[in-house]
Amino acid sequence: MQNMQTIIKNGTIVNHDGRVRADLLIDGDRIAAIGNDLAVSGAEVIDATGCYIMPGFIDTHTHFDLDTGSAVTADNFDTGSKAAVLGGTTCILDFATQERDGSLQAALDEWHRKAKGSSCNYGFHMAIARWDEGVAAEMEDMSKQGVTSYKMYMVYDALKVDDGQIYAALKKAKEHGALIGIHCENWEVLQRKIAELKAQGVTAPYGHPLSRPSEVEAEAVNRYMRIAQLADAPAYVVHLSTAEGLAEAERARARGQEVYLETCPQYLLLTDDRYKDADGTKFVMSPPLRKNEDNEQLWLGLKEGRLDAIGTDHCSFTMAQKAIGANDFSKVPNGGAGVQHRGQLIYTYGVCEGRITLEQMVRYLSYGASRLFGMKDHGEIAEGKAADIVVWDPLYQGRITDTNHAHNCDNSVYAGFDVRGRARDVLINGIHVVSDGELRRAGCGKYISRGRYEKIR
Repeated sequence: MQNMQTIIKNGTIVNHDGRVRADLLIDGDRIAAIGNDLAVSGAEVIDATGCYIMPGFIDTHTHFDLDTGSAVTADNFDTGSKAAVLGGTTCILDFATQERDGSLQAALDEWHRKAKGSSCNYGFHMAIARWDEGVAAEMEDMSKQGVTSYKMYMVYDALKVDDGQIYAALKKAKEHGALIGIHCENWEVLQRKIAELKAQGVTAPYGHPLSRPSEVEAEAVNRYMRIAQLADAPAYVVHLSTAEGLAEAERARARGQEVYLETCPQYLLLTDDRYKDADGTKFVMSPPLRKNEDNEQLWLGLKEGRLDAIGTDHCSFTMAQKAIGANDFSKVPNGGAGVQHRGQLIYTYGVCEGRITLEQMVRYLSYGASRLFGMKDHGEIAEGKAADIVVWDPLYQGRITDTNHAHNCDNSVYAGFDVRGRARDVLINGIHVVSDGELRRAGCGKYISRGRYEKIR
């Protein structure tokens, strides 16, 4: 059977290192040619006049179909991946979460089952809930199956590991060319602070950020940096939210350590005053929303190239689910929806406001993730690379509401934000899945088996 062929004409190709006016020829699932006035008889033609042609976005941090113990996320892989594609995200990295008494293989098998029928490509970080010799031995099998990144938690009773386990895991992961990302918060201190606040009668959502101040993250980032230094291993911090945490990571870099940092739009655009809103439970997530000065320091870090990726930590719940903790902030299911709007938010409040360049947007939404997480076929528009492509219309204008999205929940933490630009057309594996902002082909995603991480700084 002859491969499908598509030509994208009259657009401006944007990569992390520059831009050029040129046409693209896609043959099957690959970019076959880049040039001027390309023409192939019978090929579908997409007119990208006035648009940017970017590599498909990669979301480094999603939680689809996750059972937190008190609630199951509103989005599974079916609904979450559709929302992702509509926002220009062609690949997500979700977390296959090990049970305390289970194996890594059992977790991977379960997440493969969950992901069947995904509308975007997907890979898995393996979330390690127990570290022992058996788990260490499984890392080789994980690498053979394309899992080359892990997550460990300093928080949550069902997931927390101790510092010695983190140290041992870092050393073992380094042998396999794998990265370990850490959720950095001091669990014991924040638990004490929660108890203190409740004893003072503070039970409303605004107690959430009070219980997890910036020092709780900064201390944990510092501790992780020192553990990674002792292990002589690279360190990756997930969802960095504070200026103080960034400063601790920069101190480690100044010592010569290899450190990579991910942040999320909520830590660039939202502040902790939202917890006093009537729908304050909507914003309960961990880490919590911070101060304006944290927002600005993270934006500056992006501008100066001190961060490496922007994920979403998409972990959606309905307002009914959030209401579980209406009278006890510590019981609110943590998380918010965001996988659909990441590109629009970064373009509007980053590129359009001059905080970052369009090329940096590509770096943080696509290229950086592709290299850190072993997906060299992705993350750039180049001949021979995977045909995961976004045609970005910069002239679109709209406003995010609680309901005008494809997330399977009745709220958005970004409701009320005006946005510019959108993913007008999206191709995944060479298939034209989004046209004029509408999903026309679902279920076209596939599993991405990943290789060793690449050192990018």
